[in-house]
Amino acid sequence: MKVYLNKSTLCKTILILFFICVFCISCDKSPDENTIRLYVRASDAYAQGCFLEVIEILDGQENFPPALILRAKAEYFFGDLENAEKSCRRVIKLRPSSFEAGLYLARILRENGDLAEARLTVHELLADNPQDIRALRLAAELACDEEKFDEAAIFLDRAAEYSAESAMVLLDRARLYWIAGKSEHALDDLSRAKAMLPWDTPLLRSIVNLENIIKEVM
Repeated sequence: MKVYLNKSTLCKTILILFFICVFCISCDKSPDENTIRLYVRASDAYAQGCFLEVIEILDGQENFPPALILRAKAEYFFGDLENAEKSCRRVIKLRPSSFEAGLYLARILRENGDLAEARLTVHELLADNPQDIRALRLAAELACDEEKFDEAAIFLDRAAEYSAESAMVLLDRARLYWIAGKSEHALDDLSRAKAMLPWDTPLLRSIVNLENIIKEVM
């Protein structure tokens, strides 16, 4: 029996397999075919918000970090913080440099009221990833929890500064949408890009100029 995949599903599957291949190259031991198959299934379920299904699919996976991270995130959003913490710590044991596992572990620790360890975990993440907006926001939230509002403002100022990079991504994608004839999508990205800029910059003028051109043609 032939199975036909739509373009979106096919692209997503190829992307998942690409990251698996990159991971395998950096490891001494590659996952077996069944592990990869389960991971692809779980990734599709996660994209649809079926977190319990992800947990069930990846039950018993203990040695493939991408699968463990995906299960940890599903457990977190499903509200199973105890198992989510165990999964995150398992990933960190296997791959101490895993940013995603560290970030979710910090969020779990915060929700469990362990502010000291959550704060330490976030600061360790920022030491290696000082421009990550997610970690900066979490650091600011933890500072607010401890009523350190000046410190929270510093973290948010840094996050606002780095958000300009994300605005550039949206501008680039808006240009591609415009070239492809998808004017509405382009305008939507440009609107989001403007909202992300913390102050008036030359980038803002580029965004406005493209926005005006698209509106005139429409």
